[in-house]
Formats: sequence, C-alpha cells, structure tokens
Amino acid sequence: MKLDEHIQFWDKASIRIMDVRHCVLCHREQLLDHRLPASGFFVTSGGKARIRLDGTSYEAQRLHVLHAGKGSVIDIQPEEDKFSYYLIYYKAEIPLPSTFQGARKTTEGNPFQMRYGFQPSEPVALYVIVRLMHSRWQQSGRLEKLETKSLFFRFVHEMLRQMQTQSVEMVQPDLLAQAIRYIENHYEQPITLESLAELLACGPQQLLRVFKSRQGNTPIRYLIQTRIERAKELLLDTPATLQEISEGVGYPDSYYFSRLFKKHTGCSPLQFRAGARGSPQRKYNPLADKILSIGFKSFSSYIDIDNRYQYRRKEDLRMSSGSRMSMTAAVVLCFSLLLSACSTGTSTNAPSSAPSQQSSATVEASSSPSEASKAMRTITTVDGEIQIPADPQRIVADQYLGSLIALGVTPVGTPGLHKKNPYFTEALRNVEDSGEINGSLEKLIDLEPDLIITGNGEQGRYDEFSKIAPTVTVPYGQLKNAHEELTFFGKLLGKEKEAEAWLNEYDRRIAEAKARVLKVIPADATFSIFELGDKVVWTYGDNFGRGGQPIYQALGFRPPEGVADEIMEKQWAEVSLEALPKYAGDYLVLTSNRITLEEIKADPIWSTLEAVKNDRVYVWKEERSWYYDPIAVLSQTEELADWLTGLQ
Repeated sequence: MKLDEHIQFWDKASIRIMDVRHCVLCHREQLLDHRLPASGFFVTSGGKARIRLDGTSYEAQRLHVLHAGKGSVIDIQPEEDKFSYYLIYYKAEIPLPSTFQGARKTTEGNPFQMRYGFQPSEPVALYVIVRLMHSRWQQSGRLEKLETKSLFFRFVHEMLRQMQTQSVEMVQPDLLAQAIRYIENHYEQPITLESLAELLACGPQQLLRVFKSRQGNTPIRYLIQTRIERAKELLLDTPATLQEISEGVGYPDSYYFSRLFKKHTGCSPLQFRAGARGSPQRKYNPLADKILSIGFKSFSSYIDIDNRYQYRRKEDLRMSSGSRMSMTAAVVLCFSLLLSACSTGTSTNAPSSAPSQQSSATVEASSSPSEASKAMRTITTVDGEIQIPADPQRIVADQYLGSLIALGVTPVGTPGLHKKNPYFTEALRNVEDSGEINGSLEKLIDLEPDLIITGNGEQGRYDEFSKIAPTVTVPYGQLKNAHEELTFFGKLLGKEKEAEAWLNEYDRRIAEAKARVLKVIPADATFSIFELGDKVVWTYGDNFGRGGQPIYQALGFRPPEGVADEIMEKQWAEVSLEALPKYAGDYLVLTSNRITLEEIKADPIWSTLEAVKNDRVYVWKEERSWYYDPIAVLSQTEELADWLTGLQ
C-alpha cells in the first residue's frame, strides 16, 4: 500500500483509544510472546532493546516507533540496564457507506494491521506528544480522554509526515503465518474459526480462503493435526496417562480424543505407544519417527468453549494394552449382536413405533421381565424421537449430575471424576464408576441401566450407548442456567413438582444472598472473574464457571464497562499483564491453585490494582470454582455472599 492511500484511510477512520501505558523493563526482564489485543503503536523512550514483531527483528534505541495490528506477537529483550516504552492501543473503523473508494479493508491493504518501524528524524516532536497523551490518559475526566484522542491524531499526523520524508516501508502481516503461529503455540486452548479470525482481526471466510489457497487445509483441520502430532510426541516421550495427554492437547474428554486419534492414525493412543516401544503392534505406528516440532507445554486443562461442565482429572486412568483393547472391542461387538438376535423373539414387548434395534436393546438391558414390561413414552431429542421408560429406575449419567441430585434422583453409575465434585460428593458415595474411556461399554452393560443421559453429542457414542439402553443426549451448552436444567430434567423424569419446589427454594436463597450483598455493596460495583495460569491470566463471562454464574447471573453484577460486552459475548478472554487494569473491576474473584491472597498483595503488578489495595479479592481453588451445576452455583453464591458481607 502506498503512503498516500494509507493517509486517506486515517483521514476517513473513526478512532477509539483503548489504552495508553508507560512500561519499563530491566535488563533481566523480557516481554515474550505478547499478543496485541488491538492495533497499537510502540514508542520507545529510553534504553536499547531487540524487538521482534511477528518474527521481524528491530534494533530499537533512543526514540523508535513501531506499529502492528491486532493479533500480532511482540517480543522485547532489553540490551541495557533499563528499557522504557509507551504502548498506545487503539481501534479504528471506516464508517460505511463511504465515498472513499479505498475505504474497504482487504487482505492486501488494511492500514490498521500494517507492520512498520522506523527511527524518526525528529524524535522530540513525537516524544512530547506521546508523553502528554499518557499524562492525560491517566486522568479520569471525560475532557482529558477527549484531549487524549486529539493528541493521538496529532501523533499520527506527525508520524505520517516523518514517514513520508523518510520513505518508510509498510508491510501487511502474513495472515497465514500469524494463524499457524497462534495454533502451534496455543493448540491446547479452545480455538474455533470465529475466535481465531477475531483474534487476527479478519473475517472467518477470509481466513478460511487464505488457509485453503496457501495451505490446502482449513484452520480447524490444521489444529487437529497439530494436536494429534503433539499427542504422539507425548505418548512417545512421557509416561503421562491418557487423560493427562488428552487434556494437554486440548481435549478434556479422553473418550472423544481416543476416537479422533484412531480416526487420524489408524490406531488407538495406547496401540500407538505400544507399537512405538517395539511391541508386535509396530504396524500401527508408521509415523513413529516423525514428530512435530512444537515447544513443550505443561499439562493444563483447557476446556472446550462448548462444554457444559468442566473438570480436571488428577489420578491416572487404568488402561489395557493394545491387544486387550482389541479383545474388549470384540466382546462388546459380540454382545451387541447377541442382543439384536435375542430381540427377534421379544420385540412384541416393545412399542411398535420404536426402531427395532433400539427397542430390543431397551428390553434386553432390563434385569427382569417385570422391568421389561414397564410403560414407555416417546420424547424428542437431538437424535430424533426415542422411547424411554416412563419411570426410569437405573439411570447412568455422564453429565448433569447436579440437576439429577436436586430432583432426588441418584444414578446407578457415573464417571468417577464426577464423584470428586465437592458439592455433591456425599450424594454419589455409593454410585458405581461407569468408566469414561474406550472399553467402558462393558461396565455400562454390567450396570444394566434403563436410561442413559449424556452430554456428548458425538453420533458414534450415541450409537454405542443406545444399543445398551435408551439414550438422551443433551449437548453441552444447550441448557444455560439452573432454571433451564431443572425444568428440562423435571419434565424428562416426570418430576415437575420436585423441580418446581427445588427452584422455588433456589430462588429464595439466591434472593436472600443478593439482598444481603446489596446492603453493603453498591449495585453498580464492577466485578472481574479471573483465573491465573502459569504464565497467563484469563477472564470469564457469566456461563463459564470460575464464579461467573453466581456473580453475574445470581447476584446481578457486571464486569468493568469498557470490557463487559466483549467478555459476555465471548465468555472468555486471555488478558496480558499490561492490560490487567483495564479488565480489573472494583472486586476480583480469582481462581488459582498456586497463589495465595498474601502473594497477590505482594505481587508488583497485582498490588497496583485498586481492588487489591482495598482488600477486595477472593482467591479460591479450581475444585470449588470450576463447577457450575445448579447445586454448585447455589453454594458458590452463598459462599461469595458471605465473603462480600464480611468485608464490611
């Protein structure tokens, strides 16, 4: 893009200043892998450093100006005792319709995504403006914010004038390279085409076209390939359990991960590991020596954004060898065929409207003729119309345990990880572990369920479950709060009165907790829900756990005004330490397994936040904050209400 056209964009743009900060790095400090949350200018103000923008190096000394677009990655390594710089983040849009023919933003010419850097020939003029801009931004008045915006235009004008004089070259960032770098560095996190496009400030279809034309693939397929290759690496090089590896590459459900792994490699993860170590299954591992070059990541539980419940597996999962798994699969297949064969003589006991295979499975799964003759009814699910018992007695559920327990229903089986939920551990004390990985079908058969409830919408899993008993699939995220869950399962299980009674009590206790809080906390107080990882901070909305449901839904508070819409729409966001003040509200609810409130108060960055200074921070561990079933939300609301009222 020519500079004249670049200037025309700026002339037509509607600008919003997002942040103006002054930062200082000592010689041993570095800023690594910082992803820009918006387009921005880096203006160095002292010292010398090596800066990399999306892999391009700049030697920054004295006053140096750099610009990069949203989604770009910057690394700063000081080369002197102290290096200081200003960060100016902004958002620019071209009003539509526009009479300016070049006003459309394309892959080839979006000025606000351009990368460039230069050492101004007249640095003092720019430095004076930037310093004044920072001073005004630190003041809270609207007039000062308006002045900051006018100073920003002065800065852009002066910068463009000097760029014109010095013939500075501008480069459009490589969208494909940015996307690939993000995927390879964050493959364990929830990534969708839309979230990746949003991160890189482009449209989903634009990103898809770039990938297909240059990579011959789609972003999501590339993500899956990256995860599979990384999983191979972990299977070969570490003693990690299947669940740990599954979580470590971005799949909290190891059952789903195993099926995906086998689909892409032709063998199960354990067969791959056994084959790589010289067992007779070597034929399953044709790519044993091919390992993707990806930096090692610690095993963190990054949960898919569509998941309804979120758990972290601590203990090892007992897995059989590859040959044992093959034997198991054969046994299950034979058993399923036997059920189908037996159904020929008993199909008259099943409703004629149900598919013959499903009806026979339902009848044969019963433990006695009297149970087999129970009344059935038809319901509509995401898998179509199915027949379920009118009064199921032996339910196996891999999700939605909170709603079942609230209705007085105790399942006969559930995955063992659910039994660790501290909010209803006692209620599940005598419930059988139904298994949660490949090979668990035998356990389900042993439990003789008359109804299976699952949150996994994978068709293959539904097909397997429905051969054992009628299966109701409720996809993750379909039910968004306690009222939707209890109402749904009350109707499903014929317990509408129990659901109504529990919700009435729920509403009463929530209202009581809210009333207590509002007596001591202003209704317009802002709250932030944070989770502290090893090297990153996340913030969450009202339907992603960590305290979002009790704070935002039950108690009715909001995030800080400038970020509220973003958080509530996306439900989660990665926050850099530089942007932390922008996302920090009057009160903080922080999930962390490794840091205490005292350490937060002593931290040089966190301690600068007003909420920390005023002792308005609640730190709790994952085991209490991750769950958001109705029972957990009620308990968390009262727990947080006790904290808030105790602050006074």
